Amino acid sequence: MSKKRVFQILEIGNKGDKISKLADYFLTVVIFLNIAVMFLMTFDEFAAEMHILKAIETVTMWIFVAEYVLRIWTSEYLYPDESPKNAAIRFILSGDGIIELLTILPFFFLSGFVAFRMLRVVRIFHLFRINPKTDSLSLIGDVIWEKKDQIFSSVIIILILMMASSICMYSAEHDAQPEVFKNAFSGIWWAVSAMLTIGYGDIYPVTFAGKLLAIIVAFLGVGVVAIPTGIISAGFVEHYAKAKSMAYISHENDLQFVTITIDEKHNWKNRSLKQIQPPQGLVIVFIMRGDEAVIPKGDVVINEGDKLVFAARNFGADQLGVSLKEISIEEGHEWAGCAIKDIDVSRKTNIVAIKRRGRSIMPSGRTVIHAGDTLIVFTRK
Repeated sequence: MSKKRVFQILEIGNKGDKISKLADYFLTVVIFLNIAVMFLMTFDEFAAEMHILKAIETVTMWIFVAEYVLRIWTSEYLYPDESPKNAAIRFILSGDGIIELLTILPFFFLSGFVAFRMLRVVRIFHLFRINPKTDSLSLIGDVIWEKKDQIFSSVIIILILMMASSICMYSAEHDAQPEVFKNAFSGIWWAVSAMLTIGYGDIYPVTFAGKLLAIIVAFLGVGVVAIPTGIISAGFVEHYAKAKSMAYISHENDLQFVTITIDEKHNWKNRSLKQIQPPQGLVIVFIMRGDEAVIPKGDVVINEGDKLVFAARNFGADQLGVSLKEISIEEGHEWAGCAIKDIDVSRKTNIVAIKRRGRSIMPSGRTVIHAGDTLIVFTRK
């Protein structure tokens, strides 16, 4: 199997490709199986079956290793503008590459540091790879990225309030509870549990000043901690309102579709959408890949055989003073068998193209019209 074919199976995910579709299902099952085994291995009730669980974990982890190696090997098709070496490095340092590596490392260093054992939780992030381009996940990412400045500002406010509360609580409670409020960090732990309404009860104020401060911090915490939630909620509302208002924009223009089929020699083949420059005035609406309509995200790689569907401004007859029509020539039509120069058409009418058996013919005066032809007729008003 060629390197390019391996890349198509692993990366592109064409629903019309049965092997690629089967590979997607197989990797999905492996991911769920690996995570399920990780959970079951924490139960004492499954101690007798531990050898079976470890065997399943070993098999699934080696599948992850094989997938990681194959993705590095085929990375030159994911980044066609890079050399094979630079493409491999770019994949390794990408988000998917880092998650793949952190998933594999704990398996080989599980008996080492606690940090490596804790990295097992990274396996759960494999679930995001099952369908990374769904509208819901994309919408969440878009909202968070759009509101990142406001969210960052609200987090800074929360941290400042926590620091201030911890120092004040330490000052108010240290003399009364020196073993509980040993330092300012003890106050931070109390501030976090109080402001996030967790309230573990392992550390709490006993003095009047401390209790009064706790009341104030609790009230402030309810409002301040709710700020990020409100920002994200407002972002979702804005996106929903924006999508809903698209049908009611003040200036509406009719659009028409233009399609381009990517053949084996097209220079857009194996490039991502963010790497190409569409003609000015055209916007990619979706990509037809077999019977699947692919959402045109920037990292989508264009495959051979894809049909890129563009939206273009529809200039009608009232705007340009022209009309464009198709005329089908059936058996018995008066133009069938006649040369274009011999047929009677208006001086303002021109036959600009002839579609014949899937081919486009640029006509001249001596071109003979055949039955079954479709004429593209241009008329000036």
